[in-house]
Amino acid sequence: MELHQLQILRELGALGSVTAVAEALRVTPSAVSQQLAALQRGVRTPLTRRQGRTLVLTAAGQVLAEAGGEALDAMAAARGALDAFEQDAAGVVSVSGFHSAGQALFGALLRELSESEDAPSVQLTDEDVAQSEFPALTARYDLVLAHRMEHSEPWPAQGVRSLTLVREPLDVAVAGSHPLAGRSSVSPSDIAGERWVTSRIGYSPDDVLGAIAAVANVAPRVQHRINDYGAVAAAVAAGDVIGLLPRFTSRSVDDSEIVRIPLLGVSTHRLIDVLARPETLRRRSVRLVVEGLQRVMGRLSG
Repeated sequence: MELHQLQILRELGALGSVTAVAEALRVTPSAVSQQLAALQRGVRTPLTRRQGRTLVLTAAGQVLAEAGGEALDAMAAARGALDAFEQDAAGVVSVSGFHSAGQALFGALLRELSESEDAPSVQLTDEDVAQSEFPALTARYDLVLAHRMEHSEPWPAQGVRSLTLVREPLDVAVAGSHPLAGRSSVSPSDIAGERWVTSRIGYSPDDVLGAIAAVANVAPRVQHRINDYGAVAAAVAAGDVIGLLPRFTSRSVDDSEIVRIPLLGVSTHRLIDVLARPETLRRRSVRLVVEGLQRVMGRLSG
């Protein structure tokens, strides 16, 4: 029973397919299958079973995958102890962020780390996925910037750690010429009947729009579905629709022709979290990047 075999078993349980495991670990599906077969030869109880065309874990496989995760964590703890002893901050830390977080944080993070002599190097990638897909990205990146609505299900506790960077409200955005532009706040009944530009389903603005419609008991009139906040602001500025913009992480868009108004009466807050595997957070270089993100977000939201 090898540690890398236990890692493959754990990833199969987390990602749901041999192909996804192969992509995450940057090996071939054949290599994944061979290691699973080698692991199975060492135990009597079946660890996997076929479910249609997909290979899934049996109950015994789930037990071993969880134990394997603890073994991987213990091994990472041993490496972390050595890193702490040597105070080694070197290395490369991979970070993925959804689009608005990347626009707001990536440049500031690079400047923040450049001011430290022993800062690690970072590799930045944008991954704009639906809320449910963020945890799986921790198999490919050291740190994953993720968002979820405050009232939604928490991130999985098994195999993923989360650190909240900020609690961010979404504001209503209207054109400067809109009748509501002079308001200090609005309620669902004030805006439910408007035409909207919102995000695709599964993203924060569409979740908030659904809450607005439910409270006002008015079906939303969605004209555009756009995930890029710069494009949302441009559509709002044209005066044909209103939208929702995150208060802190969409400040890189041009606000000269739009007005942001706080929304009262529904929960509009989303959490921006850093997700990572437990063993990943034991690396000093990774912790330094997390601390840099915390400082950058603190200034942005302060």
